[in-house]
Amino acid sequence: MELSVDRLTKQYGRKIAVDCVSMVLKPGVYGLLGENGAGKTTLMRMLCAILESTAGEVFLDGREITSMGADYRDLLGYLPQDFGYYPNYTAKEFLLYMAALKGIPRSMAGKRTKELLEVVGLEEAASKKVKTFSGGMKQRVGIAQALLNQPKILILDEPTAGLDPKERVRFRNLISDYAADRIVILSTHIVSDIEAIADEVLLMKKGKLVSQGTVSELTKQAEGRVWELTVTPEEAKIWQEKAAVANLRHEGEQVVLRILSDNKPAEEAVSCGATLEDLYLYSMHE
Repeated sequence: MELSVDRLTKQYGRKIAVDCVSMVLKPGVYGLLGENGAGKTTLMRMLCAILESTAGEVFLDGREITSMGADYRDLLGYLPQDFGYYPNYTAKEFLLYMAALKGIPRSMAGKRTKELLEVVGLEEAASKKVKTFSGGMKQRVGIAQALLNQPKILILDEPTAGLDPKERVRFRNLISDYAADRIVILSTHIVSDIEAIADEVLLMKKGKLVSQGTVSELTKQAEGRVWELTVTPEEAKIWQEKAAVANLRHEGEQVVLRILSDNKPAEEAVSCGATLEDLYLYSMHE
């Protein structure tokens, strides 16, 4: 299976939301990183054939996706950033309703709903109304509905929003197993989630795809550009104004800064290993 994106572009008036993006995706997990407004959601909506592109095309195994119609939708699972739900439905009722919309036979829908409620840890809340759920529980219902039809292409926009650390680990394990023979694209601001499970990272900036590669390949781009510098609290304020400070921590009366810079920022600065978050912040700062 291969999803091929050819010069995909979306323009609103003079604003270009997605700018001539091309890539080839095969089974695995793809983490989509970028600032708010980078074009991530617009790109995902075009990959779902929900939003019409201004230019460019998307092909699944050589077939243009909009021409596939229902055949493509049957292969697709999608969790939008703000998915809609009926507040008076229970979790079980909502999933059964979504299964009907997806054309899943009733004989299979009940079994699939029960399985997924267990997978996302909501089996004990199956008969409770969704409106009573916490944000994290609602998000888990959203993840379950995206998986109902066992999609070959799973697109998740901010899937870990509202999940606590334990739930995020459960989600990451689920997605890692699921992506063995499927394409999974997920967008999140939680870099550690992508670092933990993504086979490849897609880095977007101002509508363009600026980098694509494995976590180790991308972090190498930041090697030699990450420094630690110990300063006084007063000096720390100055450094924050004149340099790209990725992190700071207080150690007694001193402050240790993590600075992103092409050159050694000060004689006392010590070079340190780069992380995906360093590369992300470095790319956004350029």
